[in-house]
Amino acid sequence: MRIFRTIGNLLRHDGRFRFGFIIMAVLVILAVVSVFIPWDPRTWNVFPRDKPPSLQNLLGTNSMGQDIFWEATLAIRNSLILGIVAAAISRVIAIVVGLVAGYRGGFVDRVLMTVNDSFVIIPIFPLLILVASMLRSQINVAILGVVLGLFGWQWDARMFRSMILSLREREFTHTAVLSGMGSVKVVFSEHLPFVIPLVMAASLNNILWAIGMEVTLAVLGLSSLEIPTLGTMIYWALQYQAIFLGWWNWILTPVLICVFLILALYTLSVSISEYLDPRTRLMLIRLKEE
Repeated sequence: MRIFRTIGNLLRHDGRFRFGFIIMAVLVILAVVSVFIPWDPRTWNVFPRDKPPSLQNLLGTNSMGQDIFWEATLAIRNSLILGIVAAAISRVIAIVVGLVAGYRGGFVDRVLMTVNDSFVIIPIFPLLILVASMLRSQINVAILGVVLGLFGWQWDARMFRSMILSLREREFTHTAVLSGMGSVKVVFSEHLPFVIPLVMAASLNNILWAIGMEVTLAVLGLSSLEIPTLGTMIYWALQYQAIFLGWWNWILTPVLICVFLILALYTLSVSISEYLDPRTRLMLIRLKEE
């Protein structure tokens, strides 16, 4: 309920949040529409090649004989699934590491933060290139999402830890400990609800990062090129020289979707982050009272 109240307040009072929310809603609807694709989207030469937009093919066709509109809807769905999988896995790791390290302190904190800092200093992109090259024959959206999730949690773990360092000194924490509540129950029953809004903002950033990394890997040819994603759409458009041949409907479709997706996730993340600022929340309360 707290999450829905937060979304409702932001929709009423924050224009940037409304902008991002509307764009994300449109993209999600397009992703759902992809379920109704009447043919296998990986099949080539279903339609005549390089046709301009028409009533039959809303965005035209590409050089592989595929409908660009339907290909884009499936690409949006796969990219969002990848981002959500990566964000879910990285959130679980970040929450567990950050909350436990922040609450327990001492030796446990030092060990967990040593592991965390090790991931911070590792050059993630070259490592992802190596992993993608090794798994290229077996890689798919789910596997790539898991790989990205395992490398995208370290910064947020530190942020969650900082918040728990403050919460563990509050009176309600001391009351819970004196009542006989165990450490695990204190962390996940008493502290986690305070961290959830921050997790929301951080999750949007992580989804954005995961999708961006997939696009980068796909453009380099290091992901599964048979599976439609925003990255693979750009890859095939570049391979067939869509820019030089003037097939703007092919190259601009995934590029513009990426731009709007980045804008939507960024504005949503910034809006939620500012809402979490006590000064901003106080201002919203005053506006509500007026």
